[in-house]
Amino acid sequence: MARRPEHAAPPEIYYNEDEAKKYSNNTRIIEIQVEMAERCVELLTLPEDESCLLLDIGCGSGLSGGVLEEMGHTWIGIDIAPAMLNIAKERQVTGDLILGDMGNGMPFTAGVFDGAISVSALQWLCNADKTSHNPQKRLYKFFSTLYSCLTRNARVALQFYPENADQIEMITAQAMRAGFYGGVVVDFPNSTKAKKYFLVLMTGGAGALPQALGDSSEDRQVAYTKKREMVKTIRGKAPKKSREWILQKKERRRRHGFDTRPDTKYTGRKRQEKF
Repeated sequence: MARRPEHAAPPEIYYNEDEAKKYSNNTRIIEIQVEMAERCVELLTLPEDESCLLLDIGCGSGLSGGVLEEMGHTWIGIDIAPAMLNIAKERQVTGDLILGDMGNGMPFTAGVFDGAISVSALQWLCNADKTSHNPQKRLYKFFSTLYSCLTRNARVALQFYPENADQIEMITAQAMRAGFYGGVVVDFPNSTKAKKYFLVLMTGGAGALPQALGDSSEDRQVAYTKKREMVKTIRGKAPKKSREWILQKKERRRRHGFDTRPDTKYTGRKRQEKF
């Protein structure tokens, strides 16, 4: 059985330059990351055809942020590994990037985000990497500050890999203590490889949890791609990376109050290839 990464070293050490490059260039990992991010967005049940400001927790090299971007959302990412964020900068992701430890809390203004997602990050908080670390306290700090920076009708979808039932109970207990409603959605519970855990949280009171996906590979593919394909086929949407697409994205950033470069005749021009 492969050793769990969180048992090997703290995340900021485990994801050094070499490991960050391998992670970000592995086609299988990219495929899984994209699928999980798409599923997280689906679990948020965001308003159709509306741009939202989302928080990507444990954003890494920006793979999940790319999914948010394709769906027309503005995003901010936070991650503890400098090497991962450096790769995200090299990839020229559109989201703003922040270096930070989720166990120390979310350093954002109250009520600013319309939702939050996370892929493969939450389980790291269950370990004590330093003598000063207390997993329960770090989890509460994370959830309480996350709750504060969300709007009062927001949802959170956190995909994670629990080691055992005790971790699930500890995580959910601290989330509820921080004021969230919700629970764990388990996709494909009868499959060893496809089984995935999502902690779905709500700030606006108790509500019905989204339905978990079944154990059919055909259903899985449809569920993961439905939202993405629907966005791509919206009538009148500018092609990705076109001038119109870039101008629309910049306008969304301006509406959210972000510093954005002015539009010029060079906006969206095709750059020459570097040799």
